[in-house]
Amino acid sequence: MKKIDNDLILRVLKGEFAERTPIWIMRQAGRYLPEYMAVRASHDFLTMCKTPELSAEVTIQPVDIIGVDAAIIFSDILVLPEAMGMNLVVEEGKGGPRFTNPIKSRNSLSTVHDADCSKDLKYVADAIRIVVQKLNGRVPLIGFCGSPWTILAYMVEGKGGDFVHARAMLYEEPALAHELLDKLARNSISYLKMQYEAGANLIQIFDTWAGVLSPELYEEFSLRYIKQIVQSLQPEIPVIVFSKGANHSLEKIAAAGASAVGVDWTIPISEAAQRAGGVVQGNLDPSVLFAHPDVIRSQAKRILQGAPKGKHIFNLGHGILPNTPVDNVKTLVNFVNSWRHD
Repeated sequence: MKKIDNDLILRVLKGEFAERTPIWIMRQAGRYLPEYMAVRASHDFLTMCKTPELSAEVTIQPVDIIGVDAAIIFSDILVLPEAMGMNLVVEEGKGGPRFTNPIKSRNSLSTVHDADCSKDLKYVADAIRIVVQKLNGRVPLIGFCGSPWTILAYMVEGKGGDFVHARAMLYEEPALAHELLDKLARNSISYLKMQYEAGANLIQIFDTWAGVLSPELYEEFSLRYIKQIVQSLQPEIPVIVFSKGANHSLEKIAAAGASAVGVDWTIPISEAAQRAGGVVQGNLDPSVLFAHPDVIRSQAKRILQGAPKGKHIFNLGHGILPNTPVDNVKTLVNFVNSWRHD
């Protein structure tokens, strides 16, 4: 694997010295960027995900435009369940992605099969190879997947929302849920290893819907399978685990073997770091980026001062919002880049 010139994130994840706090932004390759929207104007979302050249182009955009310390491959967490037999539809302006064949019973589970990653998800690996070639070692590339619970929530519900049917399955048919979660975990491991072999330098697991579960359900139906994935990748592959809304379990997430624990904006970074006991990632409220530049710098400073020296990756507490002013994002990145701990 080619040497990375700016390896700040990798050094932090390994516990090595880093001269400053690295920064990347969840959903940094996306619709707040005019350059992204120019590409998007001619292609639908899934076409962009499944066309390696287009995916690579928008993956690199924020590195060039914003100056972040890592790229993250442009894709979607739902391409894995699609490769496992789910029918994924993304209709413009109609409430986000949905599955037309949601899992409602054990009988419908029979339609879900193991993905052939080298075939059905080859476009992701091809995009990664193009990005690695074009980045030419400038910054690391992040690969990713959704957590098994978050993927199951979409597969059972059919779409986003409050996931009442998915949550009900955990209570009413726990054996069925565990069967599907185990299958998703095994397929996620294969998918992530493929990304790493194609050239991704680290992995993030997005557990976007952890926060709809009680602490007990989270531990049984989400963290258990995240741990399965992490322990299959470690120690070779650095893994960041971001379970949005699961501040009740930071200690347990860290104990599962995560290289870093991502946190949302609803907890002080100092508390999160103390409880996780290792590297933390986060945790600026995305809405701050709509405020005056002085406010952005002040809020970023608050987080940087509260985070442990050398054990922090700056990020938002969730994905960047549409219509976020690009200049404000640059203000954030430039401030973090210039910050030095006393």
